[in-house]
Amino acid sequence: MKLALLVWCSVSLLGAVELHVSAAKGNDSNDGSAGRPFRTISAAARVAQPGDAITVHQGTYRERVTPPRGGESDSRRITYQAAPGEVVEIKGSEAVRGWVRYRGDVWKLMLPNSYFGNYNPYKDLIAGDWFTDKGRPHHTGEVYLNGQALLETNLLENVLKPEPFPDARDPEASRWKWYTESDDAQTHIYANFHGADPNRELVEINVRDACFYPDQPGRNFITIRGFRMRHAATQWAAPTAEQIGLVGTHWSKGWVIENNEISDSKCSCITLGKDRATGHNVWTGNPLKDGATHYNEVILRARDAGWSRENIGGHVVRNNTIHDCEQAGIAGSLGAVFSQITGNHIYNVWAKRQFTGAEMGGIKLHGAIDVLIKGNRIHNAGRGLWMDWMAQGTRISSNLLYDNTTDDLFVEVNHGPFLVDNNVFVSPVSLLDMSEGGAYVHNLMAGKIVSRPELNRWTPYHRPHSTALAGVTLTLGGDDRFYNNMFVGRKLGEDAYGLASYDMRKSRSYAAGNVYLNGARPSTSETNPIVLMNFDPAVRITDQGREVEITFSVPDQVLSAPTVSVTTELLGKTRVAEVGYEEMDGSTLNLGNDYFGEVRADLTRSVGPFGKLSSGEVRLRVWK
Repeated sequence: MKLALLVWCSVSLLGAVELHVSAAKGNDSNDGSAGRPFRTISAAARVAQPGDAITVHQGTYRERVTPPRGGESDSRRITYQAAPGEVVEIKGSEAVRGWVRYRGDVWKLMLPNSYFGNYNPYKDLIAGDWFTDKGRPHHTGEVYLNGQALLETNLLENVLKPEPFPDARDPEASRWKWYTESDDAQTHIYANFHGADPNRELVEINVRDACFYPDQPGRNFITIRGFRMRHAATQWAAPTAEQIGLVGTHWSKGWVIENNEISDSKCSCITLGKDRATGHNVWTGNPLKDGATHYNEVILRARDAGWSRENIGGHVVRNNTIHDCEQAGIAGSLGAVFSQITGNHIYNVWAKRQFTGAEMGGIKLHGAIDVLIKGNRIHNAGRGLWMDWMAQGTRISSNLLYDNTTDDLFVEVNHGPFLVDNNVFVSPVSLLDMSEGGAYVHNLMAGKIVSRPELNRWTPYHRPHSTALAGVTLTLGGDDRFYNNMFVGRKLGEDAYGLASYDMRKSRSYAAGNVYLNGARPSTSETNPIVLMNFDPAVRITDQGREVEITFSVPDQVLSAPTVSVTTELLGKTRVAEVGYEEMDGSTLNLGNDYFGEVRADLTRSVGPFGKLSSGEVRLRVWK
């Protein structure tokens, strides 16, 4: 092995090479060539140098890939890729046999603690800042029957007599339960397989805390492409902690995570998070200070440690399918700055609902400075998008959100500027706004809109396009802009639909060119809005799996809405940061395209996210 390492290091100095991995044909003592592939991805990772590509061939790889190095630049990155047309799985689980029938449909598995090495997920309890356990312990381990996760319970009695868990999105599936107990020598796992024989079916258990995650920060310029990654015993990813995901960048720069299917993480699937040295669950460690004070201190330590465009972030996360995790599809504290998150399908987040906390959502980011979130489909995620602290220069554009039970978008204690444009928000709550300085343009919002100040926390704002701090302040609310949106109510006589709640904010907001339907109400500051109190457009989402359609009715009056051309000049500067709305490179804002990316040729038909509307029933394919 040492000889192979020296050979490939020497070759890499001369030019990039392609290393091959094959579970079926490989051996880790091989040299990694096409004819003599490695058996594990980890063996190839130990050899790969900047500029190299690791091509992994069909098979299941039960390992945690811990890259020992990254690339040197965008053009000399290290690429991990599934071979074209081949199904490659990386799993943080092991298949287990040796189950013994305990009673009825309940089986018992006994494993020596040595089986787990230095990490036993069936002893490790989920914990951390802003985590809520709902009054019972939760382990990072999990049990899967033929790929389907069972639900953990804290009582063996609940496995013997399984009842539906009422909070779960699928109560009937929640009857499939497991329980664990352990001592100094052994770990015991009990599971109710409802008539299936676990020694004949595929039963897997989490044994690794990640599938792809560096053990040190600064592993820059890595690409991960085309894999199926699943099963990780991930810990709670608080913003004040090192955030370990099933896949995670670990306080690095310039990763590309694309065209993967990532699922079945106990907490988070992808993390673009911070390191451990700047603080790890510091509020839990010192509850005498409040969490906001702790996080402000973490931010200062991060700045001292090099939190900047030059060192951190700039990631691309695109075209992935992300599902079945209980905290977040994509989470990131500080480490997601200057990144692009586009074209991802995120669903079944927080579907079991056995625990909760303040860090959950389809995408949950702290410090989303100059981050583009565009063209994502997010549903059944509890909360769809959560931009928490320091969303400045952020653009949330052309996303499709529906069937989220908490809300589609929560913007919390941000001071702007940030832009939300051309989105489809059709869950019961479209927007929870505890921020200021946002611009909302050309959106369809068919749910409630809640506006609140936050007068108990001092939170930061920044210099333009930078992590450099400009100050801290309270969130008075308001100072928002709403142009050319379509607001739809669901119940007449409620102020929660439309912009009426903004009349109560201390800072004035600005609105023009909006349409209000079926009980949605405008702010009193808006002149000449189109208000059709009794017209119900009957907005419907049809989820066909791979494709999604939206259907709604358009009255003639909508086509003559007095829309306005939204520009950097029109939006002006935010009250707090005194910064204008512009593109991430500092150029003037371009809002000429609609949800589909098509140019809006006729501004008189431009209300809402779709540039080409006609009266009557409209049916559009919004995801394919």
